[in-house]
Amino acid sequence: MRYNFDKVPDRLSTESFKWHHYDPDVLPLWVADMDFVSPEPVIRKLRERVEHGIFGYPGEVKELRHILVDRLLERYGWQIQPEDLVFLPGVVKGLNMACHAFAPAGRAVLVQTPVYPPFLGAPGYSGASLQEAELGLNPETGAYYIDWTTFEAAFNDQTRLFILCSPHNPVGRVWQREELERMAESCLKRNVVIVSDEIHCDLIFSGYTHIPMAAIDPLVAQQTITLMAPSKTFNIAGLEFSFAVIQNPELRKHFQHAHQGLVGGINLIGWTAALAAYQEGQDWLDQLLVYLQANRDFLYESFAREQPAIKMSKPEGTYLAWLDCREVGIQGSPYEFFLQKARVALNDGETFGKGGEGFVRLNFGCPRSLLEEGLERIKKSLAGM
Repeated sequence: MRYNFDKVPDRLSTESFKWHHYDPDVLPLWVADMDFVSPEPVIRKLRERVEHGIFGYPGEVKELRHILVDRLLERYGWQIQPEDLVFLPGVVKGLNMACHAFAPAGRAVLVQTPVYPPFLGAPGYSGASLQEAELGLNPETGAYYIDWTTFEAAFNDQTRLFILCSPHNPVGRVWQREELERMAESCLKRNVVIVSDEIHCDLIFSGYTHIPMAAIDPLVAQQTITLMAPSKTFNIAGLEFSFAVIQNPELRKHFQHAHQGLVGGINLIGWTAALAAYQEGQDWLDQLLVYLQANRDFLYESFAREQPAIKMSKPEGTYLAWLDCREVGIQGSPYEFFLQKARVALNDGETFGKGGEGFVRLNFGCPRSLLEEGLERIKKSLAGM
């Protein structure tokens, strides 16, 4: 079937956190929650399950293990076994479980900033310290890269865990094999466990290819925990389904032990939605990627043409734009300026750690009309400075 991504759904009449966090006149282009109706097969399967009318404790949908094994092999040439999968009610929970398992009090966790804020908070919950290796930024092109001197210098004797964001949120980089290999080499020689958050792995634009960190080499796989989910891909984040791929049995045992008594299992609706999405959602995803790429290009070209002081590096993956507002002339926080003057809610760059000051993050996973409205509001707010 053909999907209409131009249709604007009514979310103000729902309990949407994205749409109710701010006043009703604020246009929310912030949290990574797309304003698109989920795939028809997912909705249909959920409806069938609800109409069954019994909602007891669910067991594992074993069929899903084999579907995921086949999917990872088909998409990435990555051969895993069904027992390598650990199902979780959310990737952020997986990040925190990894910190508790491998980076207790007195140890340290390395992240690359600016980065998704839960990366910054997770080490503290286990008593570990946070180490930040700021990404390099080319001032001419706006492209981000790994500053290898900074990266290597960030490790010390207490580093036990490296959390990789791949594709990277918020800067939109899809890491190349050579970059993954070099990061992995740095971790392996220090016996540092790698946690690779690959939740946006299905949202890759033409010309780029996602490579799972654990797929680059069997030795790397033995030192890596990979976190994935259908939540961003198929816009079902509220149903809380994700999974970890852990090919090292000992690593898997320690990881699973960390959630005992604290992290529950997958709910009935989450199982149902995930199975339907992976079985029948690819057609929707293929059409979505075309729409998202057009939105990305529209956004990039609009800023270059109408607001050149706002620098935007073109995302290689995700549906998130990282906007450099440092040359716009805004006094104070650009996040607060756009919220108050444009009535557009973006993400505050300062919450993403080192390198985020003067930036905002914009979610372009929405109907084009909402994106156009947001850009017009931003344009008018800057004209009134």
